[in-house]
Amino acid sequence: MLTIEPRRRRRAGRGREGKLAIALAGGGPLGAFYEIGALHALSEAIEGRDLTDFDVYVGVSSGSLVAAGLANGFDTTALGSMFVNDESVLFPFSPATLLRPALDEYALRLARIPEVLVDIARQYARDPLGREWSAGIGSLGRLAPTAVFNNKPLQRHLHSVFTSAGHTDDFRKLRSRLYVVATNLNTGESVNFGGPGHDRVEISRALLASCALPGLYRPVEIDGEYFVDGALVRTMHASLALEAGCDLVICINPLVPFDASHPLSHRRTNLAKEGLPVVLGQTFRALIYSRMKVGMATYGARFPDADTVLLEPDRHDERLFFANIFRYAERRRLADHAYQRTRRDLLKQSKALAPLLARRGLRLNTKVLRDRRRRFSTSAEERSERARHTARRLAEALQRLEGILAPPGPAG
Repeated sequence: MLTIEPRRRRRAGRGREGKLAIALAGGGPLGAFYEIGALHALSEAIEGRDLTDFDVYVGVSSGSLVAAGLANGFDTTALGSMFVNDESVLFPFSPATLLRPALDEYALRLARIPEVLVDIARQYARDPLGREWSAGIGSLGRLAPTAVFNNKPLQRHLHSVFTSAGHTDDFRKLRSRLYVVATNLNTGESVNFGGPGHDRVEISRALLASCALPGLYRPVEIDGEYFVDGALVRTMHASLALEAGCDLVICINPLVPFDASHPLSHRRTNLAKEGLPVVLGQTFRALIYSRMKVGMATYGARFPDADTVLLEPDRHDERLFFANIFRYAERRRLADHAYQRTRRDLLKQSKALAPLLARRGLRLNTKVLRDRRRRFSTSAEERSERARHTARRLAEALQRLEGILAPPGPAG
């Protein structure tokens, strides 16, 4: 689904508008796969500027991983090779990186057992027949681990990617501005890493904080403060790009509540009968979606001279809602599904998008959007073929050069 919110007034001053931004919401691994697929469709369809050459990038939770990749010069084909198709030779990534048990956290909690038991015994000794000692039972909560999985391997992987040749793990060295949003656990306030006063931390460390979903991953310590998932306060944070002076912000929100009354298969589903994970998933989606809609509704009044474009799944898309994000084949299907749906939406609203893009010197290639043979993997195959063709031409050129430079044979 594509929603266009056109500007309410013309920007003061003359000259072509063109300060562009991408704002990506969170949504776990599924959200990242959806965003890569949707962005890939945009990168093929919009001509005039690469998605890696925008002015501002804003990312929250898993969306921050994709935003940081684009800001660091990794296009959607490269991101797909790394995180969707597992084809990257230089930066191989396995989902197991996200699912390693937090053994050190378990050990820390086990070590506190004697301390907690002594505390309960002390409460009981003070008033064995009263009720106050039973309050000590609450101390058992201190034994519960704060994380199931260890997020340190993810930071090591991201650091190795961003410190490779041509890239950086330093916000200050990026060509564009990057905001990575996390939540300060002790204050409940959002912090924009990459902004003034918060740009000295490594990008990989900020990403770890933004993706630290409470209960699954441990809070991340940065400069003496502890941070967790950035989506806890707000979902999109596109206002950061608008406040930075961007007049066109492309927003992608991968999580919407599922409308089970009108599924694509025409088979009505009662989510209450689908089990606890589905019920909790729908509840979480509804909560963050309502916050996102409230925030987006204020942009028109606060930033009347800016255009916003919002891409998100259809609410009756059961394939996306019930997807198993930890299966390799499923990840590829999810990315291609988002790619195809985004192409459909772009083509459907091409007449409304064309003038909006033209004001920034951009053009929507409807011919590419009408090509039904294209898949998410098409460009990767095209890139490989171009690389093979280039390698062949280089080998032929070197052969010719070797022939020219070869010393002449002995005279007969």
